[in-house]
Amino acid sequence: MTRTKIKDEYGRIIGYIEELDNGDKIAKDFYGRILGKYHKDQNKTMDFYGRIVGKGDVSSGLIWENHYKKQNEK
Repeated sequence: MTRTKIKDEYGRIIGYIEELDNGDKIAKDFYGRILGKYHKDQNKTMDFYGRIVGKGDVSSGLIWENHYKKQNEK
């Protein structure tokens, strides 16, 4: 398993992508909470609730979406 940091424009870590050995990816926020998963065999990305959010790997988009929602709450 590999873990990639996702950083914002200021260099702050806003989340992580964990790639599993089978090619699936798990998107997590800064605190390690799961935001969604990319299923390589289905070529679909699903959010935390299992809803399809995109065809292909858009797992980093889940992290950015979460980041911008938190910014707008302030």
